[in-house]
Amino acid sequence: MAPKKPLCLPSLLLLPLTLLLPQADSRSFVVDWDHDRFLLDGVPFRYVSGSLHYFRVPRVLWADRLFKMKMSGLNAIQFYVPWNYHEPEPGVYNFNGSRDLIAFLNEASLANLLVILRPGPYICAEWEMGGLPAWLLRKPNIHLRTSDPAFLAAVDSWFKVLLPKIYPWLYHNGGNIISIQVENEYGSYSACDFSYLRHLAGLFRALLGEKILLFTTDGPEGLRCGSLKGLYTTVDFGPAENMTQMFALQRVYEPHGPLVNSEYYTGWLDYWGQNHSTRSVRAVTEGLENMLELGASVNMYMFHGGTNFGYWNGADEKGRFLPITTSYDYDAPISEAGDATPKLLALRNVISQFQEIPLGPLPPPSPKMMLGPLTLYLDGYLLDFLHLLCPQGPIHSISPMTFEAVKQDLGFMLYRTYLSHTVFEPTQFWVPNNGVHDRAYVMVDGVFQGVLERNTKHKLFLTGKIGAKLDVLLENMGRLSFGSNHSDFKGLLESPVLGQTILTQWLMFPLKIDKLVKWWFPLQLPKSLHPQTPSGPTFYSTTFPILDSGGDTFLFLPGWTKGQVWINGFNLGRYWTKRGPQQTLYVPRPLLFPGGALNKITLLELENVPPQPQIQFLDSPILNSTLHKTYIYSLSDDIQSAPEPMELSGH
Repeated sequence: MAPKKPLCLPSLLLLPLTLLLPQADSRSFVVDWDHDRFLLDGVPFRYVSGSLHYFRVPRVLWADRLFKMKMSGLNAIQFYVPWNYHEPEPGVYNFNGSRDLIAFLNEASLANLLVILRPGPYICAEWEMGGLPAWLLRKPNIHLRTSDPAFLAAVDSWFKVLLPKIYPWLYHNGGNIISIQVENEYGSYSACDFSYLRHLAGLFRALLGEKILLFTTDGPEGLRCGSLKGLYTTVDFGPAENMTQMFALQRVYEPHGPLVNSEYYTGWLDYWGQNHSTRSVRAVTEGLENMLELGASVNMYMFHGGTNFGYWNGADEKGRFLPITTSYDYDAPISEAGDATPKLLALRNVISQFQEIPLGPLPPPSPKMMLGPLTLYLDGYLLDFLHLLCPQGPIHSISPMTFEAVKQDLGFMLYRTYLSHTVFEPTQFWVPNNGVHDRAYVMVDGVFQGVLERNTKHKLFLTGKIGAKLDVLLENMGRLSFGSNHSDFKGLLESPVLGQTILTQWLMFPLKIDKLVKWWFPLQLPKSLHPQTPSGPTFYSTTFPILDSGGDTFLFLPGWTKGQVWINGFNLGRYWTKRGPQQTLYVPRPLLFPGGALNKITLLELENVPPQPQIQFLDSPILNSTLHKTYIYSLSDDIQSAPEPMELSGH
């Protein structure tokens, strides 16, 4: 068995463990099979936990969020570890800064919170590809989440790095991790590969030992394929479900032991083009109270949602492709900006009826800031910066290649070819077999022609002279994180067709937009207003001072269409004002320079710029806009139709 004393952790991180916690030899967290409960150090124990994702919260705000969770009456937190956040390339690992998992465990220890860890390898979490690295798809025939040797080899390599890091933090070793989930809602995946689950269980045992409690989590339909002997079976359900039926299903697979709801939904996720999801305070609190009266252990998903910064949002597939919004507010008890909500106060009151909660009031809301409107100025068209966006030059291929084939995991790639003949009349341009993954911004000789979109908008009509330059900018809107049993490749998956001509001889430019914004744009000359309103992919920016100490704020982009935003070089995420429901982007105070220093905001607008290119910073969010009408394209004839009710997915 591995040594109990960690060899590689800095002594400063270990100090809180030795000060706050008993010695390892006296520590245990086990199932009391005879009395259907947990025992913590031999004493009956039930956890009331909440989910928080360190990868959705800036590191400087971790302690704040954890303190508020502790003050809410929680005695544990639950969180995922996204593999793709820590291994961006095979064998290249990143545990620095906001990716410092050990520092987050230490912050939880300082807040006196136990940890329920969910390291995957698949996590869902509405996160890009469910946490699996996109580089797995460089082997296009790989079968994800199965006993495919190619997948298992990558999983084994990752866990042989990750699990030894967390071994010293297991509860019986003096740490705060009381249990670890194996995989995630595996029964909702159609593979149903028990050899794969057994392999994972064996790997966890080999690297973590026999003492740590391993468990699985599944919804009611997933228990048959998601449960495995030797792993404690738990269930997940929300306030709308029949609690008695849900726990009865758990008892089919675990006749004895504690009742556990590993994901009790306090809210829900949002899709672009759908309404903002909410769950009523009354329903959520009544459901929690009923479970606690039964003696169940409960984890509330989410307790604080956070933000899908950058390109990290995932997507669902429910009849069509549904990317998830930048905000992961989730209608959670702690808002996206870290403030206590009425839901939190009501839940705290329920928890106080079953266990002691810390004395003292919850912290007040963080200071908020308003600013603007501010006018943005044109930096230039995206095509003007191609030499900086792709300094190594393009890749040539007869047929277009996917993002994965050229090792472009996230963001954007430009496809370019030249017309082989003159097209006099408007002629249909399309990509067979729904081959646009996920949105294509089409230009002829630099002039924006329109958008093609996965599942919804399949054709444009183009004209052009022989030799005209046809550019197709492809946006990866986030890989599927739930609801699919196939690999979600990005880019042009088939050769586009113009009229009767299959277009060939493509140049592909993998774009490093974040590097351009961070390193090159600060060197650009001052900008001036463009004489006409541009369309198509364009960069806009401006600078602005904050004269006082500033505060959290919410970026509002009225009239803008769709794009990406950076604040002081930090990729804030996607906006999609025209589609909604999210209208503002959360800007944490630590991203801004106070005291009169200049801050810079950069926009990549992908479609249409408003006549007055202005933005504002508001002191409250707009997450459920009713100011515009949402349209869903017909799948058959590209005619816009009324919104459709959407079936919700799991996690």
